[in-house]
Order: sequence, then structure tokens, then C-alpha cells
Amino acid sequence: MEQDPILSPSPYDLLFQALSLIPIRHYLIALFLLWTIFFYNFLEFHFLGDAILRYFRCRVNLIYNPDSPLYHSVVSRCRILHGRYVATPWLASPHIQTCFLNFHGLPPVFSYRRQLFLASDGGTIALDWLTNSDVLDGALHNQSEITKEDTTPIAVIIPGLTSDSSSAYLKHLAYNTAKTGWNVVISNHRGLGGVSVTSDRFYNAGWTEDIRVVLDYLQHKYPRAPLFAIGTSIGANVLVKYLGEEGEKTPLRGAVAICSPWDLLIGDRFICRTLKQKLYDKALTIGLQGYAQLHEPQFLRLANWEGIKKSRSIRDFDNHATCLVGKFETVDTYYRKSSSTQYVGNVAVPLLCISALDDPLCTKEAIPWDECRANKNIVLATTNHGGHLAFFEGLSGSSLWWVRATNEFLGALSCSPYMHIQKIEEKRSSKSGKQKPSINQGPYLNIAEDGLVAAVKYEQDTNKTISKQRGRKPEEDVTKRSFKELCRQTKRSVWWLAYIGVVTSFPLLGMLLNYIFRKKQRPTTTSKS
Repeated sequence: MEQDPILSPSPYDLLFQALSLIPIRHYLIALFLLWTIFFYNFLEFHFLGDAILRYFRCRVNLIYNPDSPLYHSVVSRCRILHGRYVATPWLASPHIQTCFLNFHGLPPVFSYRRQLFLASDGGTIALDWLTNSDVLDGALHNQSEITKEDTTPIAVIIPGLTSDSSSAYLKHLAYNTAKTGWNVVISNHRGLGGVSVTSDRFYNAGWTEDIRVVLDYLQHKYPRAPLFAIGTSIGANVLVKYLGEEGEKTPLRGAVAICSPWDLLIGDRFICRTLKQKLYDKALTIGLQGYAQLHEPQFLRLANWEGIKKSRSIRDFDNHATCLVGKFETVDTYYRKSSSTQYVGNVAVPLLCISALDDPLCTKEAIPWDECRANKNIVLATTNHGGHLAFFEGLSGSSLWWVRATNEFLGALSCSPYMHIQKIEEKRSSKSGKQKPSINQGPYLNIAEDGLVAAVKYEQDTNKTISKQRGRKPEEDVTKRSFKELCRQTKRSVWWLAYIGVVTSFPLLGMLLNYIFRKKQRPTTTSKS
């Protein structure tokens, strides 16, 4: 007897009946697993990979010139840069790290000593100081000013976009750097740090004039203290651009660039590529709009205020504000002129660059790999993870890896002969015609490629002045002085050569006397016979 096909259950009915037999809790578990896998990949978690492939995936990758004395004599001694970076397990995501740093960051608690610096154009820059004496023995002491004779190194910090000295990552950096025995000063951007804008000039990603005048001021006020600089994010772009512009003329002895965007045009394309990047773009735009609201009167007069309020991206804000204030034709023109990549080849200062390959704001596509490798003064350190300015480490996430790496590098550099020595340009006063005294007059250290160190003293102009007063030609006087200097410096060597010559000539002198004596005795003997 055949079964009626109309009365037989359909496959879908059978499947539904089978699925109805599965307990609801099993569906909830499966849904939870699917959501976990989705968020693990969406937020780019990597704690499983760190636990399994820690030895291979967590090593720091160093890019440098094979003939770089900076690497062989300084970076090779840095254990942190030759180790591994393992992220805090519960922060093992570039997005979680970056967000946690901005919303909390576990910063140390202390207070700065503020100094207001007035630029020549009337602008005001807030300099926030934290000295080594302020954090002695782990406790905050009464803040004291630095004397002119102090030789303690000074680390000048350049913050990132819309960041000031109160940011968590800057507090980590300032406190730990001061504890290592340094004095720290944070050069806040104009209009940030609670300071009003007192001129028609605002900061931007390529504005290097502020750090230039601040460094010149610090060099003249503390002539015996070596200066170093640390730039973060946009501040790193400003620092590298400044180093490329100044070349050997900068007073800085060394520098560190953390999470630099390098090429702003590539960064602009990257930050609006995916949904995650668009969220960061929107968040940064809100921060820029908040900055504009603090200085609404100036922006109302100098920029397009309605366009600023309607901006939905950083590019919109730059179009309606930065380009108008900075006199840039287009946004792309601003990005091209302000990018630090084109200045990497001119950097003449020992420079350590640290970047995370999973940085959600500054893409690895913009890193100038070949340019950094070609410059002997640059060492580029990259990690697979770290986020943007985060690099949390340890189970508690109380410390930042890049802060420890920076302090170790600067400590090794400050104890080495490879610190940069400023190239002095002789300047004459247009009114008096007299040479202005320089606080950096010789002697200087000149370091050759083979590692030899020699003292160099710049006295040409002084020699010419003295020669003219005495009525002699400068060239003759310089020659005489150079000969005297040579004789003075080689006096000991000349005496040693004379001593060796006398000692070695004794056998020859004896043979000569013996020959002469025999020649005189020969005629006397013949006459007697």
C-alpha cells in the first residue's frame, strides 16, 4: 500500500521538529560564541595569538642603516628595544587600548609648575614643568625652579592633536622621565592647557615655529643643560618636520617620535576607509570642534564658523578652519606641505621612531621604511600591537611600554659620545658690527663615521679680528696660530720621537767613532815599522 505524498511531512517540517527538540540554552550558547568570534575579529583582539605565538609575534622589529653608529653604539645597548612587547591581556586590542588610554589610562597623580611663554607674534604657550626634585623617592616635593648652572638633561615633550599636559599618556611620560633623573617640560599647543589664544596664529600639524622658539629660549636660559625632545602623534610629525628643517643647526642632542602619522595625505584616506576608522574620525572632529568653541571669537573672525559647526570629519574641519587660518590653498596642499615624510632624509639628530603596526589612527602604510633605513641617524622600532600611544603592559596595565623604551634610549644616548652637537652659524649685529657671543662656543666634539672623536674649536672670526687690530694679514696669523697649536699639542710626541731617535742612533754612532779611530791609528803604526 503506497503512502499518499500529500499526507507525508515535508523536509522543512522535519527540520523544524528536530530544531525544536534542542534546548534553548544551547541556542544561547551558540549565539554567545558567534558574537564572541565576531567581536574578537571586529575589535582585533590578539590575546590568543599572544599566548600561543608570543615568541614570534611579539618581538620588536628594528629598521636601521647597517652602518649606523647610533644603532651599534646606543640602540644595541637597549634591552627593551631588543625584547618583546606583550600587551595587557584584558587590553589586547588596539581599539580597546586606545579608548582606555583616552578615557582613563591609569595616570600617576602629581601637579606641574606652569610657565607662560610669550612668542614674538603675541601668542601664548603654556610650559608645564616637572623636575626630578619634584618626584624624588616616589613622593612629590616642593616644586623648585631650575638654576642656570643646572646640568640635568631637559626633555621637551610635544603633545598630540587636542592633547595637553593633563592627558594620561603625557602624565605617564612626564612622571617616569622625571623619576629617571631628568627635568621635563611639556610645550602645550596654542589655545590648549587652559590658555587663551592671544594672537591670530593657531597650531596645526606642520607648525614648527613654536617648538623652534621654545627650544631657543630653553637653550639660552639653561645653557649647560642638554636638550632632548619627545613628540607624540601629531607632535611627532611636528618634531620630525622641525628636525628636517633645521638639520645640524638644532640645539637638540637627541629625539624620539612616537606614533607619528608621517604622511597626512595617506592618513586622511585611511581614516575614512572603514566603519571603525570613521568612528575615530568623528571622535577627533568633535575634539577639534570643542577646541574651536573655546576660541570662538578668533574663529568667527578668521575662519568659516558655520562650516566648523557642520563639520563631520577632520578633513571638513581643516577645510573650514585650518586652511583659512594657515593660508593653505586646499586641504591636500596643507597635508602635503605639513607631512614629515619629506623631511626624514635631512634629520641630523639621533632619532628613535616607535610605531605600532595595528595603530587605528596612523596607518603603517604611511611609514617611510626606506627613508628611515637610508638615514644613519634614525632607528625605527615597530611592534605588531600597541594601538595609538597606548602599549599597555603587565597584568594591571599600569605602565606603558613605549615610555620605558623612550627613557632607556634617551638614557643610553645621553651617556654616549653620539649626542648631536649643534652647528654654530656666525652671526653679526647689523648695528654695531660686533660678533654676538654664543652660549655654545667651542670646543665641540666632532664624530667621524669610523667612531673617532676629535675636539674642534671655531676661532676663525676671532683670529681675523685680532689680526686686523695688529696690522697683519688674517691668513698669516691663522697659519702661525695653527702651527703653534700643532706644536703645543704634539710637544710630548716630539720629545718621545727625539728620545727614540737618540737611543736607536747609539749603535750607529759607536760604529762611526770606531771607524774614525782606526783610520787615525793606521798611519802611526806604519811609521814605526
